[in-house]
Amino acid sequence: MKFKISALCVAMLTLGLVGCNDDNNDTAVITPPVVEEATPESISLSRIGRYETGIFAESAAEIPAFDASTKRIFVVNAKKGLVDVLDATKPEAPVHIGELSARDQLADSEVNSVAVKNGIVALAVQAKTKTDKGIVAFFSAKDLKFISKVDVGALPDMLTFSPDAKTVLVANEAEPNNDYSVDPEGSISIINVSDITKPTAVVTDFKAWNDKKADLIQSGVRIFGPNATVAQDLEPEYITISDDGKTAWVSLQENNAIAKIDIGAKKVTDIFALGYKDHGLANNALDVSDKDKKINIQAWQGVQGMYQPDAISHYQANGSTYLVTANEGDSREWLADETAYFAGNSSKGYVEAIRMKHLFNVKGFNSKGDYPAHLQQIAIGAKGAKLDPTVFAYCGATATDPALCRDDAQLGRLNIAWNMGYATNADGSPKLDANGLLTYNKLYAYGARSFSIWDAQGKLVWDSGSELERKVAELFPNYFNSDHEAPALDDRSDNKGPEPEGITIGKIGKKTFVFIGLERQSGIMVYDISNPQKPTFIQYFNDRTFKQDQVYTDAKGQPILDKDGKQRLIEKSDLGPEGLTFVAAKDSPNAKPLLIVGNEVSGTTAVYQVNIR
Repeated sequence: MKFKISALCVAMLTLGLVGCNDDNNDTAVITPPVVEEATPESISLSRIGRYETGIFAESAAEIPAFDASTKRIFVVNAKKGLVDVLDATKPEAPVHIGELSARDQLADSEVNSVAVKNGIVALAVQAKTKTDKGIVAFFSAKDLKFISKVDVGALPDMLTFSPDAKTVLVANEAEPNNDYSVDPEGSISIINVSDITKPTAVVTDFKAWNDKKADLIQSGVRIFGPNATVAQDLEPEYITISDDGKTAWVSLQENNAIAKIDIGAKKVTDIFALGYKDHGLANNALDVSDKDKKINIQAWQGVQGMYQPDAISHYQANGSTYLVTANEGDSREWLADETAYFAGNSSKGYVEAIRMKHLFNVKGFNSKGDYPAHLQQIAIGAKGAKLDPTVFAYCGATATDPALCRDDAQLGRLNIAWNMGYATNADGSPKLDANGLLTYNKLYAYGARSFSIWDAQGKLVWDSGSELERKVAELFPNYFNSDHEAPALDDRSDNKGPEPEGITIGKIGKKTFVFIGLERQSGIMVYDISNPQKPTFIQYFNDRTFKQDQVYTDAKGQPILDKDGKQRLIEKSDLGPEGLTFVAAKDSPNAKPLLIVGNEVSGTTAVYQVNIR
């Protein structure tokens, strides 16, 4: 039989359709060859579009998700407690076309996160009282109509679809109330959405680990909430699901750990302690003071960084799965009555962070109003603290005096965890020296100021060390470690530095790239992570003006006044990247890879084009 391909058929093949029939011949199905996406030598970001809510510093743009079928962006607007829907058919000019709210399904509720797959939008929705159970609500991306809902755990946060779109996992963070009188159990809800009209959820919890608390703590998992079981203390933050849909990894940020889940068995199979980053090493150097107003990235012996990842993702390389984390760091601070708590009433909250220099008070820890109540309780009789002179001699510490170590230009301003790093007795209680002093031989800082690559069992493969801070110092020296609201040199050096928070991965051809949002410094770091053992820096995109020269106005165009009655000035830039999502070229409205970023401080959703080089 002779095959003749019509002009229409050729056109269809050109468009990548799977086959065609010629009316003048017998049926002939022709499958065009799969065209592999070209592998770039490198890439670069350029911002091509932006949607502005006009709401500043009130979390009006947090988590974005993109639906390829409708070319729409769904963005969590925490200020409104719902999701803004943007038409991104023209990505250079996103247009607000609607909103998604779950308040008809759960009264007075708020949306925390959003995910989209195959035209279905999933919302993680917390109850008015955050310690009550929440829901996941499903909507159509096309007509924005409600489809169904299912009950989940307390404070559902990040959620994600499995690759086959048959399952949704949601991290139920389950934070306590402000005085810890109610502390729900953290969990992951595994939702079967094979029939989206009738979703069913199974709670995967940590109860089986309650009797392993001592072992987990010994391994390095931070479990420290007042009177908390393991299940109560673990707070799932972010989830990534393996390519085969069988395994999930969940970041436990405050606990400095990652949980591994067997999705089919609906069981937590492992909890990996992530360990600590030694800031005494040159390649892990950091700037610890916000008062010297200069760039001073150096090694600090005795200082350890807790990785405490927020966002987590994964990818395949050389046949193996690797996890990638943005090591933001986070401390617990819950206060029902601040005055009473610092006066010694431990039932009024819990605070674990303290400035290093405040550990050293000649009045001791029982100086009312100066120290967290829980520190006062564990160090009864202590006359204060000291630094181990065998570790901190380099900054002048002696057997009784921290000396210059606590100066503002040294370690004094660094925010650390008071509940770690001190000498203990065999039973774990604080050990006092002959002078009645509690000895700190290590200081634990929040976050690692980096992103890391781990294997599937939680073993560190690679960490960016001090490079994020060094790149900021190199490219924006006048605004090094600046804040996202008020730009000032060195402002965040005492507290998590540039603060990497959001992360997303994009594969282009045979290369894999990671995009990291720096929450405080703002801007996006780009790395080629195709080789997990040797990632390479590609770009730091930041087009901030660093100038507060725009009058902040309300919806009617009237100036908003500050607390002193003066016109409030703001910086007209994309500030505080919270969530990031990568859009492959095949799904993109302009046939180019895109990066979409929700900026919580500026209330803007930024669209970047990923340019192939």
